[in-house]
Amino acid sequence: QVQLVESGGGLVQPGGSLRLSCAASGSIFGMHYMGWYRQAPGKQRELVATITSGGNTNYADSVKGRFTISRDNAKNTVYLQLNSLKPEDTAVYYCNADLYAYRLGTDASSWGQGTQVTVSS
Repeated sequence: QVQLVESGGGLVQPGGSLRLSCAASGSIFGMHYMGWYRQAPGKQRELVATITSGGNTNYADSVKGRFTISRDNAKNTVYLQLNSLKPEDTAVYYCNADLYAYRLGTDASSWGQGTQVTVSS
């Protein structure tokens, strides 16, 4: 497993932007499937976006066209660009990693500690 550390969260007004980063330790980062998930108070954790080792991406319908996931394998880092933020995007955002696509998002995969994103005027 890899160790993941997220950063970049904060308080932003509706319509604003943030860029989240997730730094991974260990080798073979480039072979891992990576994902961002979020959990709002009183709600279940939900998928935001995923990216394969080859750079193919997938997004939740609620964030398509507003969020962009990317990765820099040379820096062992995955990013989530959040644009046009809405109050309903408020949540703790978690970075997730696994060598196998079927395990991404499960308790068997690696998780970061989370970073808070609050969208409010």
